[in-house]
Amino acid sequence: MIAKNSLNNQLPNEIKSTFKELNVLKHLRIAGITKSFGFSCAYIFQLIFCMIFENKNWFRMLESKKATDIPAKDTVYRFLNQSTFNWRRFLLSLVASVIGKVSKLTRHDRPKVLILDDSSYDRNRSKHVELLARCFDHASQKMRFYKGFRMLTLG
Repeated sequence: MIAKNSLNNQLPNEIKSTFKELNVLKHLRIAGITKSFGFSCAYIFQLIFCMIFENKNWFRMLESKKATDIPAKDTVYRFLNQSTFNWRRFLLSLVASVIGKVSKLTRHDRPKVLILDDSSYDRNRSKHVELLARCFDHASQKMRFYKGFRMLTLG
């Protein structure tokens, strides 16, 4: 009998060590991001996270050889849009953990700064781009809606 590979072993070693060091999956549970059946939240989150570094979108992933082992498109979209998941709490607990680890690496008298930027990324000429949304630009003087994404950057 051939044992099937574990679903949690899909992360590359570089990312796996980062997930373990920062306890990302623990912060998911703290934020109440859990499921009762089907693919686990940890598996779906890791899959979406890895897609960024593989430079793939969901459509290409469903066409690949891995298509039999991954959840359907609607499962992923329901996971991302679930109203009971507290994504803000997840980000805050993860950032607090990161700040705690980074502050140990610098001197006490040195100023410590993390800069978060949620810039707008316009794609007004696009129609069929995955996860394209209608967003409101509150930062510019125009105060207008645009088609595109919100880019969250941590520096």
